[in-house]
Amino acid sequence: RSRGPMILGHETVGTIASAGAEALRRWGVKEGDRVALEEYVPCGHCEFCRSGDFRLCEATDWRSGGLRYGATPVSVEPGLWGGYAEFQFLHPNTVFHRVPDAVSPVHAALALPLANGIEWAYLQGRAGPGDVVVIQGPGQQGLSCAAAASEAGASLIIVTGLSSPTDQRRLDLAKRLGAHHTIDIENEDLLETVAELTGGHMADLVIDCASGGPQSVASAVQLARKKGRVILGGQKRKKIPEFDSDMVIAKFLTLKGMRGHSYVSVELALGMIAANRHNIREMSTHTFPLSQVDAALKTLVGQGAEAAVHCTVDPWSA
Repeated sequence: RSRGPMILGHETVGTIASAGAEALRRWGVKEGDRVALEEYVPCGHCEFCRSGDFRLCEATDWRSGGLRYGATPVSVEPGLWGGYAEFQFLHPNTVFHRVPDAVSPVHAALALPLANGIEWAYLQGRAGPGDVVVIQGPGQQGLSCAAAASEAGASLIIVTGLSSPTDQRRLDLAKRLGAHHTIDIENEDLLETVAELTGGHMADLVIDCASGGPQSVASAVQLARKKGRVILGGQKRKKIPEFDSDMVIAKFLTLKGMRGHSYVSVELALGMIAANRHNIREMSTHTFPLSQVDAALKTLVGQGAEAAVHCTVDPWSA
């Protein structure tokens, strides 16, 4: 169902241009500070907000009409809810992160997708030394999970993808971000290859970031070893008619649905970007002026500039 016209852009990095004294006190910032925003606009007082899980707050869930940067229609006053603009309104409950001076705005815009990877692979997936991690899908989320798993010290990181030129380029990037092996699932047997690479051990953690059909959910369960963990992060937009729950039981698996990030994961992401750990800045591939937002959006879906991973819009560039 359409929510009407809106200003897109939910990975905003900018400078505090003007704010009242009480707002600055509440936010802990000052005019002129460079900050990265989270897309969430939480209520601040529900059980999820009080426990640090404000991404689950109903007040910021766009599915139920909540406020969220980049997903709120212009009919909701004052209308300036997105980052594809020269100025953006700041709600009193905005969640801020200071951007280190050494980090450019373009690279700082990687904070939220990288934070998702840190949240999924490390904070929730518990990747660590000695772990085998298999990541399905080499998009922004999959690549971020690879970098996060490398940062966490995983011993073997495997990223899977398709034979398309886009996926092949991204699988090459996955290796520069910390993956040890990549698998083209259209030309290699996924289960056999992982079994060979792990000596039959299989994966301690499987993260499904693929956005295609439900087959990757089934393979995630198959790839996990006994007592393994499975993170489902790639939305399928369809039901899975035959899900082998018996295998989940037999293998004593922990299976968790995952979306978004936490305050902690965004802070960790900014630290990784500042140090360019695991070559993470290579994920930032294209920058467009505000007049070319249409080209930027088409590029993200493979209809514009080539070799795109993460695109930014600079509203102040010519």
